[in-house]
Amino acid sequence: MAASLNSQQHATYTVLVTGANSGLGLATCCRLIDEFLQTRPSSQSIHLLFSTRDVKKRAQTLQAINGHIGNTLKEVQGTADRLHGPRVTIQGVLVDLSRLLTVKALAKQLQGEFEHIDAVVCNAGIGGWSGLHWGHAIYSLLFDFMQATTFPTFQSCYVGAVTKRQLPATANKVEEPPLGEVFAANLFGHYMLVHWIASVLTSESRIVWVSSLSAASKYLSFDDFQRLGTSEAYESSKRATDLMVLTSELPATQQYVSSFLPASPGRSTRSKATTSHPVMYTTHPGVVFTGINGLPWYLSIFILGSFWLARWLGSPWHTITTYKGAVSATWTCLAPDEQLRDLELRLGKGKWGSVVTVQGAEGVKRTEVDGWGFSGVVGPAPSGSVSGKQGRLRGRTKFTAESRVEFEEQGRLVWQELEVLRKAWEERLDTAE
Repeated sequence: MAASLNSQQHATYTVLVTGANSGLGLATCCRLIDEFLQTRPSSQSIHLLFSTRDVKKRAQTLQAINGHIGNTLKEVQGTADRLHGPRVTIQGVLVDLSRLLTVKALAKQLQGEFEHIDAVVCNAGIGGWSGLHWGHAIYSLLFDFMQATTFPTFQSCYVGAVTKRQLPATANKVEEPPLGEVFAANLFGHYMLVHWIASVLTSESRIVWVSSLSAASKYLSFDDFQRLGTSEAYESSKRATDLMVLTSELPATQQYVSSFLPASPGRSTRSKATTSHPVMYTTHPGVVFTGINGLPWYLSIFILGSFWLARWLGSPWHTITTYKGAVSATWTCLAPDEQLRDLELRLGKGKWGSVVTVQGAEGVKRTEVDGWGFSGVVGPAPSGSVSGKQGRLRGRTKFTAESRVEFEEQGRLVWQELEVLRKAWEERLDTAE
């Protein structure tokens, strides 16, 4: 993986990864360090910022990352002093993405400590699941195995879960509408964070959003944007993420994007640049196994075994381990412009997914998105797309020029909804302070 243009010009590459105490977030931190140490010249260093919700998790995460670095140094050629030493700085920060005051506090901290941030990985989030519908799960696995293990629909979810009160107790007179817990943790908290740190982002910065394979169009409704009335809050938040990112450079959304991310100076001249603000990318980790709390060990083994079987049967999505699943987010952070930015400018924006071969070799490919296809361009899928039936959601409608128009309009509506919410919550928070 070659160096990106912005990191070539600056000795320190600064990246923030949210939700890093375990699972995909922790794996992304580890993989970012590995890729950086193995591919960048010794004159460059990485400042890795990771977020957790509390001090205890911050300490545990720091210990885990340092332990991983120790193992990496044993595998990479060169001395520890050359590879590690001044080249890696790890810093834990605290934030709860479902608590907007903590998001604002983190933004203020980052603005005070950094002149620029090269990349933000919006990974933190929650599923809002309470368990599984075991009857449906067993039936699906027996009679529709590949779809069930790739696009499961048998999760049992909490309905109507909202965050704790956002405003301090002294602001009782300020009206506070409910804020969906899953919506806030997965999308809106990150949205506010990125807006609040816009002053330390440049046109060369990258905002990497971690989406999901399950982000189908049927889950989003503008009548209930936060999905407080259904069990589909997780899937809806990921669909909204895809719509937001993939339409972020289209004319229909620019009035909202410019308000959300004011024009910022770049550190180099990019002749093909189409934006004066940070570029957004959407990714997903494939299907990873992170364990399910409360399940007996034998059921966890059964689920893990079903994932391995799906891979052996040819599924491109069953990355299984979080480290392999993190390849897409890592790649979108570190890939040079000619591999990512210029590629999207030539062939269209894509949803970059972590894929794996039957033998276990991981990589990154374009993923089909309802209403957008692989690149927002009607025609054959670009090279490097997962276009086979094996990894496709059954019943997905054919991508057409009409669906592309509808997708852009839905993207505009997502941006509109988010901007209305942002401005309303900023006003409430300012009034309460």
